Amino acid sequence: MFSTPQHFMFLRQWVSNPKMVGAVLPSGMSLARLMTKAIDQTTGSVLELGPGTGVFTEALLRRGLAEEQLTLVELDKRFADLLSARFPSVRIVQGSAARLSAAGVAKDIRYDAVISGLPLLSMPAPTVFRIVKNVAHRLAPGGNLYQFTYGARCPVARVMLEKLGLESHLLGTAVWNFPPASVYRISHARAGEERHPNTSHP
Repeated sequence: MFSTPQHFMFLRQWVSNPKMVGAVLPSGMSLARLMTKAIDQTTGSVLELGPGTGVFTEALLRRGLAEEQLTLVELDKRFADLLSARFPSVRIVQGSAARLSAAGVAKDIRYDAVISGLPLLSMPAPTVFRIVKNVAHRLAPGGNLYQFTYGARCPVARVMLEKLGLESHLLGTAVWNFPPASVYRISHARAGEERHPNTSHP
């Protein structure tokens, strides 16, 4: 099952810090396709949080994006070094998604899409709020955050979304992923717009 150096590294990092990694296996291709299906080379700038071994990064490149369109924020140095070797033209930022400015992701940069591989369910609520707030401030008009979860509902609580002026919609579930995972699209709420029937209700 662990047939690549990336799998071995992922397992080693999970053993040393399971809460930070969040899963015993890296995300599968079915989840990667679901996470990236609404993104292509016309999307513009893309920010990826918690890329790990680069499963979603690889899927983004398969969607036609150039490496120069991507900025990856990875807290773990060993994963960051691996990503630098795998994707030499991608901007790799080592730091916390809860402190993007300190990591070097300026507040005035706007991203058309944000892909999050962060294990939000294993994080304290204040940390989740800071992460989502950071993303909300950096989303371009019409931009979206794509977040997956192994839980039954959106991993960002409804009260957080409302406080930040955001809404979430279930995009689908990758049933063949292990374990199965659902993907939510989180975006700025549109005034006067009816809530989508798939909007999450934590």
